[in-house]
Amino acid sequence: MASEGVVDGDGGKRMKKILLVVNCILLTIGTSGGPLLMRLYFLRGGNRVWLSSCNITAGFPIMLLPLAYSYIRRRRISASEEIISMKLPLFLAAAFVGILTGLDDYIYAYGMARLPVSTSSLILASQLGFTALFAFVLVRQRFTAYSVNAVVLLIVGSGVLALHTSADRPAGVSNKEYVIGFLLTVVAAILYGFILPFVELIYNKVKQPLTYSLVMETQFVMSLFGTLFCVIGMIANNDFKVIPKEAMNFTHGEVNYYLVLAGIAILWQAFFLGAFGVIFCGSSLMSGILISVFLPITEVLAVIFYKEKFQAEKGVSLLLSLWGFVSYFYGEIKQAKKMKLRKNNTMEMELPRYS
Repeated sequence: MASEGVVDGDGGKRMKKILLVVNCILLTIGTSGGPLLMRLYFLRGGNRVWLSSCNITAGFPIMLLPLAYSYIRRRRISASEEIISMKLPLFLAAAFVGILTGLDDYIYAYGMARLPVSTSSLILASQLGFTALFAFVLVRQRFTAYSVNAVVLLIVGSGVLALHTSADRPAGVSNKEYVIGFLLTVVAAILYGFILPFVELIYNKVKQPLTYSLVMETQFVMSLFGTLFCVIGMIANNDFKVIPKEAMNFTHGEVNYYLVLAGIAILWQAFFLGAFGVIFCGSSLMSGILISVFLPITEVLAVIFYKEKFQAEKGVSLLLSLWGFVSYFYGEIKQAKKMKLRKNNTMEMELPRYS
């Protein structure tokens, strides 16, 4: 399990559950809010793909706040506690994941610029199939009938969502641009489907106590290198020179332009921390399933705020996603009860018997 750094005992289990709930909330906010605000940027006059991709990870400095709080708490327990607990192998692995994330962000932002939210959100759902595949290969993920059922339902739900999406094509986007954006969205889904299990593999292989503080440090390094990757692209594309002009021409005004960019950065940091935190408390498959389940929330919000069409396909996708969600967690609850019963039976057998 990826959560080996959590303190043992009832207190540790309670803390793990609290962390799981908190990270699920962060993942919900990031999964729904990030794509919506990015789409607002493109709808209201923004068109810089490298800037958008950079913005996905550029909010990493905000992680200094929880990291500082964590360090202060650790210093109270041990005066010899180091500011950075991450060792070099983990740092290098996090940097590699960051570069992959930067590449994935660019591909995703390119698709976001040419697709409606309803379609581009496929990247946050169709990656589940690839996450399940790579989780099986990289971390030997065990599947139950319920988890397999959930994966199938969520993938089918994503496939249904893709039907007739060309009718939702944004104004000014040609058929060729739409097809390229859709194909790149699939590529980005494959890449992120690899990243989640790869992070779990790193957690399992790290040769130091795995704590939530270490998870936050890993995300900080990952986001830093992802941002550096995209900054190089921005420099090559002259994005920094264009930003002031783009801000002046933004439909909602120059101040709101920068507020939108800041909001995008913060929401995506919530997404990454939530995704990696769920891996820490559970597994990469759980993280992938939660990302896919939150897709309907994005769908509904896109219909409300951007007046996108809510076709029958989206309703079917919503029902399948909720069905998959219930199936997965029902299976997890049954598995937890079975393991608890097995543990109790083992303890009873080990008790000394007196005649």
